[in-house]
Amino acid sequence: MESIEITLAIAFIIFLTAWNGIKLVPQQNAWVIERLGRFNQTLTAGLHFIIPFVDKVAYRHSLKENAVDIPSQTAITRDNVTLIIDGILYLKITDPKQASYGARDPKYAVSQLAQTTMRSELGKMTLDKTFEERESLNTNIVQSINDASNAWGIQCLRYEIKDITPPDNVRHAMELQVAAERQKRAEILDSEGKRQSQINIAEGGKRDVVLQSEAAMTDQVNRAKGEAEAILAVARATAEGIELVASAIQKSGGEKAVALRLAEQYIDAFSNLAKETNTVLLPEKTGDIGSMVAQALAVFNKIQNQTSPGEIKNS
Repeated sequence: MESIEITLAIAFIIFLTAWNGIKLVPQQNAWVIERLGRFNQTLTAGLHFIIPFVDKVAYRHSLKENAVDIPSQTAITRDNVTLIIDGILYLKITDPKQASYGARDPKYAVSQLAQTTMRSELGKMTLDKTFEERESLNTNIVQSINDASNAWGIQCLRYEIKDITPPDNVRHAMELQVAAERQKRAEILDSEGKRQSQINIAEGGKRDVVLQSEAAMTDQVNRAKGEAEAILAVARATAEGIELVASAIQKSGGEKAVALRLAEQYIDAFSNLAKETNTVLLPEKTGDIGSMVAQALAVFNKIQNQTSPGEIKNS
């Protein structure tokens, strides 16, 4: 019976020794080991062995990103407007040793530092800049926190402002300003639309006048070209006709043909005179067609002798 008790005691001591000497650290965790009250080492993820009853796990840190809510607080802008602002801070432990011994409660210290930094940064800005440069405000807060938290083994990854609440009177004034700005933009857009419409109508009228004048010019040019070509064609035809008549006269029997033609034209001329007027001067012997043809031939021969004396002499 006594031997069983001794065996159980030894087994309990072995179990207790193994329990204190074997450490299994989870992923994304870091354990700080102290030996006899002093820092000894930092255990990362995996299986580790420490000296039982001499070494102990003093701090257990998670290396995951941690979100810390920053409660609402009041801040005064550079133009003396009181705002209620809150945010959220994203932290990560980068040095477990410094996080263990740098500050008593590093997360609380960082949150307090974020509040004071946020109030300080808002005091540098006007109310309008606070809303416009929200991103730069977050960046400045992160930079200020990281400068101060290096000794605590904590890195501030980012800071996000959740809400910026101005006083009711300021919010009402801002709403009126926004409404006035929108009304102003609407009126400007309406006037721009009317102005552009009038410009388009004027441009259309101008273009119409230009096109009509160009069309009229083209029409006149085309008509002039047509008339000129018609005159040239008539002249060419007349010249060709004269040349043909001249060549026909030079042929055998040409003078007789000319006499016949003159007789026909002579008779037609008197016929036309009788149609146009009631008073007609007739030759002395109107019934003698031969004498009238002879007179016409005499005129023809006279003209022919004046234009081609050498040719008439040879004939």
